[in-house]
Amino acid sequence: MLDEASDTASWRITLPHSAAAVPMARALIRTALADIGPTADSDTAELLTAELVANAVEHTSPDIPIELVVELLPSGCQIEVHDGDPGPPGDLSTPVPGRVPDPWQEHGRGLLLIRTLSADCGHRPTDQGKAVWFTLSAR
Repeated sequence: MLDEASDTASWRITLPHSAAAVPMARALIRTALADIGPTADSDTAELLTAELVANAVEHTSPDIPIELVVELLPSGCQIEVHDGDPGPPGDLSTPVPGRVPDPWQEHGRGLLLIRTLSADCGHRPTDQGKAVWFTLSAR
């Protein structure tokens, strides 16, 4: 849906609280970015979205749905994942001193990837929990 007044397009979709949410979210990101032409790096957008959605599925109660919100902007895109846990998402905004993710472990690198590869990232409270977001600049 294109917002003619602000020249932005945005999507919001409720995802299942299961592992199926990750490929669904990646497909939506791929489609959304392809629809408007080259704005942000779609591979990076897919990777970072998959990390946020996987975290939401793993660390939140299945009672409250997960939502994916994509906003395409002239300067790039912002992607948010809404979940039912009001707690902050670990070390998304600032790295914990002396805590380096173990490259041999399956978990622990997702938030580092988001901090490193996005133009900006953070989280904010919502009525149902929180939204964790990142932005990517246009190429």
